[in-house]
Amino acid sequence: MPVYLACRQKAEFIERRKQMKKITRRRFIKDTAIAGTAIAAVPTLLIRKAPAAWTPGTTVHPNVDNLKVVGIIDSAMTRGTETEIPWARQEELVVKERVWEGMDRLACGLTGLNEPEKAWNTIFVKPSRKSWSDTVVAIKTNQIAKQHTRSAVMSKVCHTLADVVGVKEGNIHIYDACHGGSMPADTPFSGLPEGVLIEGQWGGFSRSAPVYGPWPNAGETSDCLKQLAEDAVDVLVNISMCKGHSDRFGGFTMTMKNHFGTFHPRPGHRRGGFEYLLAINQTPQILGPMDSKTGKVLFPRQQLCIVDALWASDYGPGGEPNHQPNFIAMGVLPPVVDYVVATRFRAGKMGWGVNMEAAARMLTEFGFSKSDLPSGGHIFMV
Repeated sequence: MPVYLACRQKAEFIERRKQMKKITRRRFIKDTAIAGTAIAAVPTLLIRKAPAAWTPGTTVHPNVDNLKVVGIIDSAMTRGTETEIPWARQEELVVKERVWEGMDRLACGLTGLNEPEKAWNTIFVKPSRKSWSDTVVAIKTNQIAKQHTRSAVMSKVCHTLADVVGVKEGNIHIYDACHGGSMPADTPFSGLPEGVLIEGQWGGFSRSAPVYGPWPNAGETSDCLKQLAEDAVDVLVNISMCKGHSDRFGGFTMTMKNHFGTFHPRPGHRRGGFEYLLAINQTPQILGPMDSKTGKVLFPRQQLCIVDALWASDYGPGGEPNHQPNFIAMGVLPPVVDYVVATRFRAGKMGWGVNMEAAARMLTEFGFSKSDLPSGGHIFMV
């Protein structure tokens, strides 16, 4: 991007921030409490044969508090401070060992366990009637523009899956169906277990899936990643950036909007685009197979959400990161992760503008309110 365009983008972004509204708290009653029930006996469900609309407020992940978000800030995860630098330079500054230690602490904090191996094996849930070696894992990363997942974060997730959980390396696929075409060249992730596949677009949006939820066109189909539309992925991991974006999406892009590379983003830039964002994050393709009568998730497909904010930006989504917070956050439910990180980290700590009305809807449209969150929506720092 030419310098003058980047500067104009930043100036326009800052001006829009001044016009943002204060939070509106809409209250929904939750239908169920957080449960820790085992799911070993869950029957196999083919999504394409039994589409369902998710019931807001119901439990998705059975082993972890769905409303908890943990975070870490550690300047030792990088060497020195440099901003507005390319991904390759960031790679040179990241201290992999320190990042891995921090992510182990996050896993322990999220689960309440003291041993990292037990914590990771609590977060990752094996599908019924499959061994871990047969389980297929997809990792959604963000390849748009110039800010991308750092190798230390990506490799920690992949090594945990392969070395701790027992997933076969060749069954781990890294993708961005929208902007991943040049992924192997732009972000040749280092330190991955041998055999992990950097898929790029992974065939792109070659199938369609029904989308319900608050979208004005609820019940219509949208283009989706084939492997998820056809229920060929067992476990989904969401690794997002921490960047600014349009006010209509809350003024930021993190774990929810990361799935504009799972479902086609085009409807998200038309009328009802924000509702489309909320709706795709309630689909079986992302949350997991659902009971067609109750709308409850039978097995959690998306089992972990990470916000990689070693570098981050208040504006975006283009341009190099203009801050180096040395921050990583983790949770299991995207609207909760995004709301908490947006309000507590982006707005609360960094002083960046957030459209609080849109952020609040990320909770209420999923059946939750701020008062439901542990400690009122604080980030539990480890």
